[in-house]
Formats: sequence, structure tokens, C-alpha cells
Amino acid sequence: MTEAQNPLTENPNVLGSSDTSAFTFNLATPSRALAVGAHPDDVDFGCGATLAKWAADGCEVHILVCTDGSKGTWDPDADEAELIASRQAEQRAASRLLGATGEVTFLGWTDGELESGMEQRRQVVDAIRRTRPDVILGHDPWKRYRLHPDHRHAGLLVTDGVVAARDPKFFVDLGPHHRPERLLLWEADQADHAEDVSGFVDTKYRALTAHTSQLESTMASGDDPELIRFRQRVERKLSEAGAALGLTHAEVFKLIDDL
Repeated sequence: MTEAQNPLTENPNVLGSSDTSAFTFNLATPSRALAVGAHPDDVDFGCGATLAKWAADGCEVHILVCTDGSKGTWDPDADEAELIASRQAEQRAASRLLGATGEVTFLGWTDGELESGMEQRRQVVDAIRRTRPDVILGHDPWKRYRLHPDHRHAGLLVTDGVVAARDPKFFVDLGPHHRPERLLLWEADQADHAEDVSGFVDTKYRALTAHTSQLESTMASGDDPELIRFRQRVERKLSEAGAALGLTHAEVFKLIDDL
């Protein structure tokens, strides 16, 4: 996430135009999951509580970050190499806090310049075939009025990567093909699946605040009052999504299971 994007506030109606009667709930805990985000911290915003819940139940969680996060600052004089290193270290720390025991991989494409081309797709296919997840999670590339190009392209890399990873004639040098069972897209244009994440609000919050280089841009400052208000915003978004579905706290997704 760059400084202009705050997933906690960009969509006040967390369910959008979704028909709540059509929702499904709570996948069986997968053996392995792979979450793909555009930037360091996108996975934690999009599905951090769900990953924490699954990890606590024995799921092997892998995280793939497409960009280097090099534009995630309001300081025009910030050292780019130091920021990139910091954001990688923060993502690894956040992943540990979620309980993730799998790989944390960084593709390293320049922040703000991600494309959904064949070279990038190849890298995503490699991650899918290497980690062999039952469930993949990522950005919804078809969310209407989404401005950030990295989020759109990261979402397309996931959907296009699933197709290429499952079929043996694509990228034949990357190892045995693999067909995941389900795909979950966060910040979905039309959500239709919810994961009950009651009990994992604090885990999500702690993972988010591990991204210390983002405290200013995400929360205006890193002082204690602002952190308290940020914690309240995290809880409120999860509780509002849950309340619409009869749950205490929820993360919602578009579920695609015909892969």
C-alpha cells in the first residue's frame, strides 16, 4: 500500500452491493495457503485475520509481495534502498505475527510500475507450483473505480497465474502443474464469502503495526492516541462486515471455486 491508499477507509460499505443471502461461510482450513499482495502490508490489510485463523489451525501460510514498496513514504528525501529493506523486514515480522510458517517472497518490481505481463505471470506461476496451495488469496482486479494500478495488476497476476499454473502446457520448465481448490479475492466488488475472524482482531492489528515505516501514512502518526484510533478502525471494519452477516467480526471475499 502506498501513502495515498488506506483500505480501512476507501470503501465505507464493506460489502458493496453484495446480496448477503448468497454468502457462504468459513472454508475448511486449508493445508497450504498463498496470499499475493501488490505491496508490503496489502496482505495484512486484505486477509490478515483469515490467515492468522488458518495458521492457528495448522495451515502453512505463504506470502508473495509483487513490488518493492519503494514509494510508500511521504518523505521525498527518504533513502530508497533503506525503505525497500525496511519494508521487507516489516513484512517478514508481520507474517511471523500472523503465525505464517511458509515462504515470504518479494518479486521486487518497482512500486507503482507493476505490470501483469508474461514475465510477472511466470513468477507467480512459479510461486504457485512451488508452494502448491489449496487456497490462493489476492486483490480483486475487477473492483470498480479502483485507482491504484499495482492492485489491479496484482489481482490479474493472481487470476492469470492460477490458469497458467493449473495447465501443464504453460511454463513447462517450472515444475509439475498445480490446480488450487479455491481463490479468495479481498476488497471484492461483489463479495459472496465471509470468514469468521472473531478472536483474531488483535493479531491483524499487531501485524499491521509491524509495518512501522507506514505508521505516518496509514495513521497520520505513530503516537499512542493515533495507534488506539487505528486499532479501533481495524476492529470497526471487521465488526461492520460481521454485523451484516450475523457474525461478530468477519473478513469478506469473492470466492471462486471453479478453477
